Amino acid sequence: MRIHHLNCGTMSMGVVDHCILVDTGAGLVLVDTGYGLGCVRDPGRMIGPARYALGAKLIEHETAIRQIEALGYDLADVRDIIVTHLDLDHAGGLADFPHATVHVHGPELRAVTEPKTLSERLRYRKQQWSHEPKWLVNETGGGTDWFGFRAVRDLPGLPSEILVVPLPGHTRGHVGVAVDTGNGWLLHAGDAFYLGSEIDPVRPHTPLLWRLYETGAIVPRAYHENRRRLVELNRAHGSEITIFCSHDPSAFRRLSA
Repeated sequence: MRIHHLNCGTMSMGVVDHCILVDTGAGLVLVDTGYGLGCVRDPGRMIGPARYALGAKLIEHETAIRQIEALGYDLADVRDIIVTHLDLDHAGGLADFPHATVHVHGPELRAVTEPKTLSERLRYRKQQWSHEPKWLVNETGGGTDWFGFRAVRDLPGLPSEILVVPLPGHTRGHVGVAVDTGNGWLLHAGDAFYLGSEIDPVRPHTPLLWRLYETGAIVPRAYHENRRRLVELNRAHGSEITIFCSHDPSAFRRLSA
């Protein structure tokens, strides 16, 4: 397993859009897409007014497709994409890989097709998947244990070293993606938290700005419970698992180095 850490969308205050590219030896797996070419070229349609609130910079060379090209890979080898969730800053590049299978958690796809709240209607941009991607739905039912968390293993077409860890809260179907690198685990926790300080094993702390932002969680009780569990996971298994989220610039700089 070779892991590439990509920032697929710089936003205000230096916030990043941390995606990972996994070279399995048999193909490439992209975890989240950040903003894509369509977002850069037609932000009004692909992102809408949220681009101003997020302070999205929308730079073409930061898109996943351009970074994968720069790494020297054949884009046809991006056969699978796993989305932590389908918020507009995480799924904006799906259309750049129209032939890839998109692995999505069942509750998330149901939230997209049948939004229950105004927040759900605003946070998803159906234009980002109007190309009708090849969805492959995974469900928690039959999941197995991973360090005390339920997990979905044996994702079709993916190696057994990659699994999905349901972490609902930020959205109904939000998940983390765990990768066994052979030298320890990586857990891309998506938007289950926003800064590394929030899961510090000794003194977890959420700055005021991010406490305000987390009020947008679709299922607040589940969000706070899963963040508490991630603190415990980091405390008990921090030597075995590197846990990071989507928007922490410090974690991205450390891991991409």
